[in-house]
Amino acid sequence: MEDFPLPPRFAAKGRAASGNPANRYDTLSVEGIDDGWIDEGAELPVLRTTVADEVPRRVITRNTSPDLSFDRSINPYRGCEHGCIYCFARPSHAYLGLSPGLDFETRLIARPDAATVLEKELRAKSYVPDTIAIGTNTDPYQPIEKERRIMRDVLQVLADFNHPVAIVTKGTLITRDIDILAPMAAKGLLRVGISVTTLDPATSRAMEPRVPAPKARLRAIRQLTDAGIDVRAMVSPVVPALTDHELEDILAACADAGAVAASSIVLRLPREVAGLFRDWLAEAYPDRADRVMARVRELHGGKDYDPAFGTRMRGQGEWAALMRQRFAIATRKLGLDRTLPKLRSDLFAPPPRAGDQLSLL
Repeated sequence: MEDFPLPPRFAAKGRAASGNPANRYDTLSVEGIDDGWIDEGAELPVLRTTVADEVPRRVITRNTSPDLSFDRSINPYRGCEHGCIYCFARPSHAYLGLSPGLDFETRLIARPDAATVLEKELRAKSYVPDTIAIGTNTDPYQPIEKERRIMRDVLQVLADFNHPVAIVTKGTLITRDIDILAPMAAKGLLRVGISVTTLDPATSRAMEPRVPAPKARLRAIRQLTDAGIDVRAMVSPVVPALTDHELEDILAACADAGAVAASSIVLRLPREVAGLFRDWLAEAYPDRADRVMARVRELHGGKDYDPAFGTRMRGQGEWAALMRQRFAIATRKLGLDRTLPKLRSDLFAPPPRAGDQLSLL
């Protein structure tokens, strides 16, 4: 992949990453050389989003991580146009031979057959139902979902099978699917988490350039809860020395919007994300870049990131302990310190297909 030591070939307005650093699997690197033909006054073409289709053999991904509350997930898309600079999913683009930088935000992979493949997996006689998480890697309600509707098709399959699902998103497009989500919630099959990282629109636009504004996400919480859907407010990630002072205000705003529970995760910068985040900080917040990274390293044992289970999302040290204490006090005061009930799996039943023998029961 390519770094941009020279003037870039595209205007990356509205993007968080400043370039395309090489990923960890690259054996070769490309370096730009000024041959004298660069016209510094020329207007650069805008870097557009491109989407390629993938035909997956399976869509349910399994994990055995001891600090995750789910063992299976679905990703309708690879890459995410939301472009959050802190996104821990960026390194997954390296598996495709692409950069976790601008490629992650602009070269997306859609899986239009995901719903069809999912139905086949759910009909397998060996399949045992349990909650499927969606949105834990890339956002299922990123902008291209409005046109592609892959997430909606997946949801319809899960609804038809009475299969439990937990959704995490920053996208307000989720309200489009209330007609599917509300009946699932009424059956105890659905949980939704809405991520609100900051209430400051300027900070949000800088960190997560194509995510709906904070006020829009709060409105989405209200629309969902008014439809009878339990929403968990997710203050994630908490960025030290940048958004940590907003913790209580974010929780209060989410509670006012109708959220019934809350969670919080500290900033984590795995693999290539650390370098991307440092570069972004130096450009967007040069006055506090050193302070932010010093606190980040305090959270992760002196390193930019420590992947150890149990502490990778909680952090370690005095600051992490203080944040947990503040979170506990605020959620208790606001009534957000609830543990939501486990979603139901006992209703799971493959719907009959044309030509199937009807049950005698």
